[in-house]
Amino acid sequence: KASFSTRATAEQALNQVHKCTSGNAMEMATFNLKDGYVEAILRGYKGSLLNSGDYALMCQCENLDDLKMHLSTTTYGNLVSEVDVGGANTTTQLIECCTEKFVEEFEYLQCQAEGTLYHFLEMCRIPHMIDNVVLIVSGCLHNQHTPELLEKCHPLGMFDAIASLAVAANMQELYQLVLIDTPLGKYFEGSLSREDLTEMHLEIMRNMLYKCWIEDFNAFCSKVGGTTREVMGRFLSFEADRRAIAIASNSVGTELTHDDKKSLFCKFGSLYPYGQKDLAQAEDHDEILKVLSDYSPYNRLLALASADDDLMIDEILSGQELDLCKESFTQQFHYGVFWAYIKMKEQELRNLMWISECIVQNMHNRIHDGVKF
Repeated sequence: KASFSTRATAEQALNQVHKCTSGNAMEMATFNLKDGYVEAILRGYKGSLLNSGDYALMCQCENLDDLKMHLSTTTYGNLVSEVDVGGANTTTQLIECCTEKFVEEFEYLQCQAEGTLYHFLEMCRIPHMIDNVVLIVSGCLHNQHTPELLEKCHPLGMFDAIASLAVAANMQELYQLVLIDTPLGKYFEGSLSREDLTEMHLEIMRNMLYKCWIEDFNAFCSKVGGTTREVMGRFLSFEADRRAIAIASNSVGTELTHDDKKSLFCKFGSLYPYGQKDLAQAEDHDEILKVLSDYSPYNRLLALASADDDLMIDEILSGQELDLCKESFTQQFHYGVFWAYIKMKEQELRNLMWISECIVQNMHNRIHDGVKF
């Protein structure tokens, strides 16, 4: 009986290895047929990201003219040349031009993609759609004009009926009148109430939508399988943990109950389920840090934070995300590099905003503090 059991276990293990090996071989054989061209373009875009030499020069710029001159030698060249550095909103104009370049690259990639990759890139847009929806509804609550709000929306999160969001008085109307026919529609089902739209309800709605999107995206990547499932599993597990940490931190001192917090956490990740349970019960930031100190890799990240009190937990998490992005480019035949490029490009835009603001406010001694790459 023992030998039979051992032989059966060995056969199962061999079958599993064969299944994984054949799946990887098939992935290597077929990936380039549909998606190889788009991935090649993306890796070219990744090579044009600003590097340490660029940041070293930009951090030495004395004024925006110097910054604009250096950016004109990069892929942003033609766009930033149109920015008038003597204008009142020069920093905003500069970042808008750089964002326009990013959106142009993303839309070109999506135009070249088809099938599963196109759907993957469409799902990458959804976080910006969620933020745009909350931005417009929140702005309307404060009597801001819709055209002004639309100008503040992220271009990747735009959809056809977005301007109609201003007519909604509660979440049910928001769904039935506007969002039912958008990519966000399925995330509203079963999570709506007839509460009037207030700042608190909007934040709960934002976090609920993010939770539904992350879980849906994870299920989609699992269905794609192969290296995509492996790489995106790490990304989305990290994203689920980061959302849980942010919710626990931002809800300190609010009326949210433990059950309310738990309902906003994703049902996977390094902190699921026991870490999330402890985070939901945390009453202050010290308790949150204590919870994280029991889970890898956050215990290592917190060790770095304690060594330098100026580093905040969200900044450390951003650094961890960048490490995941760089690591994803060491593997091939997967969609994770598209997500990684988006996150690296968004960080690059934040770096440019930080450098520009430090120059304008004459705070050159702090330029290096906010730059991550």
